[in-house]
Amino acid sequence: MANDNTGTASPSLNILAQYIKDLSFENPGAPRSLQSRDRAPAININVNVNANPLSESDFDVVLSLNAEAKDGDKVVFAAELVYGGVFRISGFPQEHMLPVLFIECPRLLFPFARQIIADATRNGGFPPLMIDPIDFAQMFAQRVAEEQARAKVQATN
Repeated sequence: MANDNTGTASPSLNILAQYIKDLSFENPGAPRSLQSRDRAPAININVNVNANPLSESDFDVVLSLNAEAKDGDKVVFAAELVYGGVFRISGFPQEHMLPVLFIECPRLLFPFARQIIADATRNGGFPPLMIDPIDFAQMFAQRVAEEQARAKVQATN
């Protein structure tokens, strides 16, 4: 571990492992769903991030992506991916740990998860679904604001 001039450890973030925890692709209307259509299906994408400690310095960070394409009320395809990484984090001040876990770690996992979803949709007979980059900092800020609002409501009851 590197030291800076003050003798304290420099912050470090290492990926020890990456893995698919769960992958599902559904094409309920095949082969009809593969025929050309007048309009593109509406695609809804949901993203979630969770983190759990494995030891004092190791954390399991899980990125969940759910994509559903619909034509009217019919599901054209649905893809679900739970993609995780084991990270070793050291040298960060305690107040920086949550942003590292919920912003930096998923930012490192996202390109791999995005490729898995693109490959699954392409292998399902559709054009690859290329999910736009995700602003994990904004997601984290929104999550913190929601938790603060919830705590405020509980404090007044």
